[in-house]
Amino acid sequence: MLDQIFSMYAFCKVSTIALVLAAALPCAAHPQNTHYTNPIIPGWHSDPSCIYVRKESTYFCTTSTFLLYPGIPIYASKDLVSWKLVSNVLNRPSQVPELNNVAWQQGGMYAATLRYREDKFHLVVADLGGVGSNYLFTSSDPYNDKAWNDPVKFALDPGSDADLFWDDDGTAYITVARNGLINQFAFDMETGAMGPLSELWNGTGGVYPEGPHMYKKDGYYYLMIAEGGTEQNHTETIARSRNRLGPWEAYPRNPLLTNRDTDQYFQTVGHADLFQDEDYNWWAVALSTRSGKEWLNYPMGRETVLVPATWGKGEWPVLQPVRGTMQGPLPRVNKNVAGDGAFVNEPDKFNFRPGSSIPKHLSFWRFPNTYSYTVSPRGHPNTLRLTPSSMNITGTADIQPSDPITLIMRRQTDTLFTYGVDFSFDPKLENEETGVTLFLTQLQHIDLGIVNLSSPNSKESSISLRFRVEGVGNYVGPAIEPTTVPVPKAWHGKSIRLEIKAVNTTHYSFSAALSAKPSQSQIIAYAKALLVSGGTGIFTGALVGAYATSNGGNGTTNSYLSNWRYEGQGQEIDYDTIVSSNFF
Repeated sequence: MLDQIFSMYAFCKVSTIALVLAAALPCAAHPQNTHYTNPIIPGWHSDPSCIYVRKESTYFCTTSTFLLYPGIPIYASKDLVSWKLVSNVLNRPSQVPELNNVAWQQGGMYAATLRYREDKFHLVVADLGGVGSNYLFTSSDPYNDKAWNDPVKFALDPGSDADLFWDDDGTAYITVARNGLINQFAFDMETGAMGPLSELWNGTGGVYPEGPHMYKKDGYYYLMIAEGGTEQNHTETIARSRNRLGPWEAYPRNPLLTNRDTDQYFQTVGHADLFQDEDYNWWAVALSTRSGKEWLNYPMGRETVLVPATWGKGEWPVLQPVRGTMQGPLPRVNKNVAGDGAFVNEPDKFNFRPGSSIPKHLSFWRFPNTYSYTVSPRGHPNTLRLTPSSMNITGTADIQPSDPITLIMRRQTDTLFTYGVDFSFDPKLENEETGVTLFLTQLQHIDLGIVNLSSPNSKESSISLRFRVEGVGNYVGPAIEPTTVPVPKAWHGKSIRLEIKAVNTTHYSFSAALSAKPSQSQIIAYAKALLVSGGTGIFTGALVGAYATSNGGNGTTNSYLSNWRYEGQGQEIDYDTIVSSNFF
């Protein structure tokens, strides 16, 4: 009955699509006021930085990835609403080996800035929680992972949220958030040599001035920053000066952009970047959470939103407030984007055919043991073989960051979705396990596994389905105990499908079925989205994926997964307003 209630609730909300389609669909005629919906890059895509490259007739964006690998994605679009993953800047462990030693679950690659100059893409980013380094990556081909270089490293501890700016004389400057101030120094792009550190501005009084971006326009230097922390008081402010080092005049109507002190569905708006489109119209991208004013339920974390802007000669920029449905002078719809990656709103339909590779939008937590993931191994075509790690997702008290875990994931990019995988798994030893997970951090995830719970002296295997919750996030209530259900005898030795479904905006279901009879699925448990909101993953967002582990034992039995499927069924863009995922 509970399943029927959830399903009916989800269906009723999706049925509101018809009421908003006219506003949500981009038009093809390129009018001055085309409607679109936020977020433009849904799912965990925080700290966006975007540019338009006229030579490519293409827009490019990057976002934070922290401990995810491959990291620092480059998304490309021709129309500002259809975004395709074209490369990952961090695609070789040799580029930033320090990432594998970051213990902090919110550490890693933070708040990159993407810029283009002299036929090259340049990206600066900080590594937090590691050795306090910053990195400059460059590439002449944004569609090719291998074209991104081994970075130029420059040490600045503390120092985060690096920005890259060139003055009229060609001198490059790095601007960073440091010790409650915005600092800047000249920078040698070839060697990483740093000039003297200059203090610029500390904002308008909000805590944590960060996320700086410098622009020069009409004889003014403009310095735009985030303030107030990345929670409900998050704001974007701006100041300007005739001199690069100040003194700075704050915008009289600051904040430039915020949803604080409102009851809007989109909250925590800030950490913005400005860019012009092909027709020289101004736009801003920012991060935001779809949480409502309560700021409790936001499993997808901080996402990328787009807002129109105006910036007259000698004036201050003016940004529209973030809403789920907006309008602006969008380019014509055009999905003819180069590169072999997937569009953000594409469903996953992976069969791991022989000769194929792991899709580039699938991720690992830190660097993977590549031998643990094999596409179509001999005797098991059309599968991905998972070799179990000794540690499970959480690990033990003495786990080291570099200890590998067998875990492969993709972002939750839809309010409503269904994710499922078929597993062929014949465990031999106690505590061997494989399954699916809804993951926020190693300390906060929800798993449904196929596990051997036999005791060493048992003569018969005890294969069970086990539902477990690690961490509580924003959930307050009774402790959630594991649920264990014996696998039916008729299922033994056969492929089993495990599935995670967002049945509405607040709950997930975890279910199992024989792969040959998916319509006879059995729901094992429901879980609240609050469990993967906040907590140890306050800066990240939910991912779904598959894992394999011996849970600290001696097991080495491989599992073979196939028929990897993820399909979005709806995006909530305002309270009780859901549109089809296909229109993002």
